[in-house]
Amino acid sequence: MIDKFHLLDEGAAVLAVPSQFTCPFLYTPHPLALMAVEQVQRYVAARADWADEMAAGKMLGVLVAQDAQGRMGYLAAFSGNLAGGVHHDYFVPPVYDLSDPHGEFKKGEAQITAINHEVSRLEHAPELQELMKQKAAAEQLMCDEIGDFKALMALHKQQRDAQRGAGSLTPDQEEALLNQSRYEKAELKRIRRRHEAEIGKIIDEIGISQVHIEQLKARRKVMSEALQERIFGLFVVSNARGEHRDLVEVFKPLGTLPPAGAGECCAPRLLNYAYHSGLKPVCMAEFWWGASPVGEVRHHGHFYPACRSKCKPILDFMLQGLDVEDNPLEQPQQDTVLDTVYDDQWLTVLNKPSGMLTVPGKALEDSLLTRFCAAHPEAVGPIVVHRLDQETSGLVIFAKDKATHKALQQQFEQHTISKRYIALLDGVVTHDEGVIDLPLRPDVDDRPRQRVDREQGKPAVTRYRVLDRHDGVIRISLEPLTGRTHQLRVHASHPLGLNCPIVGDRLYGRAASRLMLHAQSITFVHPATGETLSLTCSPDF
Repeated sequence: MIDKFHLLDEGAAVLAVPSQFTCPFLYTPHPLALMAVEQVQRYVAARADWADEMAAGKMLGVLVAQDAQGRMGYLAAFSGNLAGGVHHDYFVPPVYDLSDPHGEFKKGEAQITAINHEVSRLEHAPELQELMKQKAAAEQLMCDEIGDFKALMALHKQQRDAQRGAGSLTPDQEEALLNQSRYEKAELKRIRRRHEAEIGKIIDEIGISQVHIEQLKARRKVMSEALQERIFGLFVVSNARGEHRDLVEVFKPLGTLPPAGAGECCAPRLLNYAYHSGLKPVCMAEFWWGASPVGEVRHHGHFYPACRSKCKPILDFMLQGLDVEDNPLEQPQQDTVLDTVYDDQWLTVLNKPSGMLTVPGKALEDSLLTRFCAAHPEAVGPIVVHRLDQETSGLVIFAKDKATHKALQQQFEQHTISKRYIALLDGVVTHDEGVIDLPLRPDVDDRPRQRVDREQGKPAVTRYRVLDRHDGVIRISLEPLTGRTHQLRVHASHPLGLNCPIVGDRLYGRAASRLMLHAQSITFVHPATGETLSLTCSPDF
């Protein structure tokens, strides 16, 4: 089973073996992993038959391991499919082969496809198409006749108004004019009811034709959900303790079925193969090869953490039994002393350190809010006015009472609060200043990442100005004119933005000692005094 195990180059012998396995959600690739990545990249670059597909973009991964003889080597994997399949000599196989023509997935897929074809046939049946044409024609006829009659009513009204304006009318003449108006209003209703009755008959006939279609669609939904659960029951993963679980069991504590694509990423494939082959995992890394996908931010050759929505529950199980590095983002900053930039009886402005949450998270209670509340027991009501990403440092406002909180929130909603960030960028920015306008929405399959989406995204606008260029690093001022999650990080790194990631951005660029993004200044009107406050706090980079 270890035919996918590739020995590392001779230089690996002089490299120290890491004492702990890689934390897949925040890591700097170990030199052994880098050596394995170089060998994978050489192999991929030599495959001319894959050139176009690889150039379009693919996530690849390596897992460095030791075999029973103590030899150091690596496994390689790709996410999803490659060259129309999942089985290739160089790469580990999938956890479960969805492409097996005799497998459960293909059988279930064939049944659902047959229903799709039948639904399509019924929806495009000549009889149904003729009824739809009749309905459209009847609706147009109703619209035309009602329009013509309304025009006639308007003309008669003008005539009645003219008669009344010409002089006094006898009671009989006035009654005749009123009767004409009453009759035409009633006739308009009769015309509408007559047409609606005719249209209703056609709709009833359409409904009869569509009953079977809706029944088939309901059946398809039930079959699809059942197939999904059966398939995820066949995705069986292991951990270092020798335990096995299918993905339905893995996701059950979350109260949900696995999302589409779960189990098909590099990390689960690599770990599963290593465990079943008797290999001892040493370290791992995942990197992007090729162009960035539309809407996402992926840079060729950059390393990326495992996705959280699909992979975290799986990897939390699969890593059990290994000594894994701690995730720094889930560790409290015990020795950090908060820096108070401004404080009075109504509000406090703190300089949040990089790596600290603004508010408590699922895995970490320690946060700026937790410490603020401990230091200011007098603060009541809603306190958090706005937030910064965990890895972003800089100015954060906390309110001490409900009225102050409400007033500050209104200023944010009305965009009267101005904020300026300082960042270091990794790359080349062509223009010295400009505006980036790229709508954003959450990446539902890989939270907390965000995607550029011009159809479903919310407006996101950033003004930028280059401050300095030195040794390939750019210091830049970023002013968000809207307040979307990860707005500055995506606008800096996206190909349609600056195409130049912020230094240390593990999600959209390359990991470093920290994310070099700092909320340097904020200007707002003090809710109690009416004074305009402009506060500044320089970054430590």
